[in-house]
Amino acid sequence: MANPLIAIVGRPNVGKSTFFNRVAGRKISITEDRPGVTRDRLYADSEWRGKAFSMVDTGGIEMRSEDTMWREIKKQAEVAIETAQVILFFVDGREGLTSSDYDVSDMLRRSKKPVILVVNKIDDYSEEKVFEFYSLGLGEPYPVSAEHGTGIGDVLDEAVSWFEKTDVAEDDSIKIAVVGKPNAGKSSLVNKLLGFERSIVTNIAGTTRDAIDTKFSYDGRNYTIIDTAGIRKKSKVEDDVEYYSVMRAFDAVRRADVCLLVVDSADGLTEQDTKIIGYVHEQGKPSVIVMNKWDLIEKDTNTINKFESKLKEDLKFMDYFKSVYISAKTGQRTEKIISLVDEVYKHAHFRIATGMLNDVISDAVRANEPPSYNGRRLKVYYSSQVSIAPPTIVLFVNSTDLLHFSYERFLENTLRKAFDFSGTPIKILTREKNNG
Repeated sequence: MANPLIAIVGRPNVGKSTFFNRVAGRKISITEDRPGVTRDRLYADSEWRGKAFSMVDTGGIEMRSEDTMWREIKKQAEVAIETAQVILFFVDGREGLTSSDYDVSDMLRRSKKPVILVVNKIDDYSEEKVFEFYSLGLGEPYPVSAEHGTGIGDVLDEAVSWFEKTDVAEDDSIKIAVVGKPNAGKSSLVNKLLGFERSIVTNIAGTTRDAIDTKFSYDGRNYTIIDTAGIRKKSKVEDDVEYYSVMRAFDAVRRADVCLLVVDSADGLTEQDTKIIGYVHEQGKPSVIVMNKWDLIEKDTNTINKFESKLKEDLKFMDYFKSVYISAKTGQRTEKIISLVDEVYKHAHFRIATGMLNDVISDAVRANEPPSYNGRRLKVYYSSQVSIAPPTIVLFVNSTDLLHFSYERFLENTLRKAFDFSGTPIKILTREKNNG
């Protein structure tokens, strides 16, 4: 289940990205003192008082501009607002209230979402500096200085308090995002999958370029398919409507439990396919590579093996992938897809017993000692699986600096040999053991 989402919005240059970077704990957004620097939405996961959430930073909203760039930014912000549980509306306490602030506040009111008014750049608090912002009609303004870190805790307290209030009825369905380049056959595949069972529960309407959610059940289990517009390279995205659809597709990946990555077998795995798959991998989502249009490929007895070898070469960064070769048009092998979705979903939710995990890690370290750096060697005291989807392992060590990437890969491969994590990424984190 996706974390609750907090959207950070406001007109340009009010300090949204500075706040985002401070809460995320690392510099993600480009912060520069001129309007329009943050054009794309950026995501980061964070936690406050034990409550995990995701944040999305948006470009500044200019409601009255007809410039193409500003229209695109507004579209992206609208997607963020639509998918968020809570909205942080940033205004500039130094500059004071502007007509643009009124325009954005009107847009936010129409969203019917909880809006927290954040008055940024208040380095020395006084009531006079925030008083005028009450006229926006969004309740109490929260004075902060994102640059100096003051007042941020109060804003986050208020934001996380809304998570339970905005919870919708529990959805027990497995959410499947169908993503890929345009014309790879995604919609044909969706139609074929929905044709397995006639018990379609709900159709949430959208335009043909939006992500469309369809609930259905198959073999006694509930699913939601999220059909998305094709994801093209940015250079080929001609208009802001299509740019909006690309953003929706990435949102679909973020809220999915499993992703089906549909590839045109005739084209093979392209650079753009690899980027889409890389995004799914970075988001920690289990996935299935669906090689579609298999009926158009000339075959001999070794064709699938050749294609599989090429996939292994191109997808070295996620050698855990599961693949299936189908034709959505003829229905060839499409019946295998739901069982593969169930399989990778199960692997992403698998928990290793702590004793067994420590045995496997200890045996691996004994069999292949970590290399030493400047006379120091990594010591792994114990390990624990702290979460699922994706399975996340924490190693308690003498120094986090001593875990080299190559040794981390060795430990990951060891875990994959001991436990079936095919189709899902796994994460390995390190914490320094407190000798006290």
